[in-house]
Amino acid sequence: MARDIILQNEGATIKLATKLAEYAQAGDAILLSGPLGAGKSLFARAFLRAFCQVPNLEVPSPTYTLVQSYESPLCVVSHFDLWRLGGPDELEELGWDEAREGVVLVEWPQKLEDLLPEDALNLEIHVLADGQRQARLSGWEERLQKVDLAGCGAGI
Repeated sequence: MARDIILQNEGATIKLATKLAEYAQAGDAILLSGPLGAGKSLFARAFLRAFCQVPNLEVPSPTYTLVQSYESPLCVVSHFDLWRLGGPDELEELGWDEAREGVVLVEWPQKLEDLLPEDALNLEIHVLADGQRQARLSGWEERLQKVDLAGCGAGI
């Protein structure tokens, strides 16, 4: 089951990330797809701040380091940006297996190839002609049904 919503502005993206952080748990993977500038990093920052319960958490982009890890009250959460990854064989060096024990946020998940987690929450963000974003959520079948997305954006 997929759920589509329109994210009218950055605030809606932040609300969506904050809401989904309430449902995340150790062992989860959240896969963020979409073109450059779609809002993947904005979503990741808001998610990390909410999940770690630190509203002003410094969240640098992991574009060059490829991964940044953060302590949260529940578990470690690792933010991967795989744009520059040469291939899935390089993930071992980045601590992918250990990171999967906590929560992983993955930008550019197609670089995972055969390592794509089947039980992940997939968030695809597309930029519409008017500048709004369309988000498609799929995965987390039972949990996603419980998530109240009211106030995050307009349903489609």
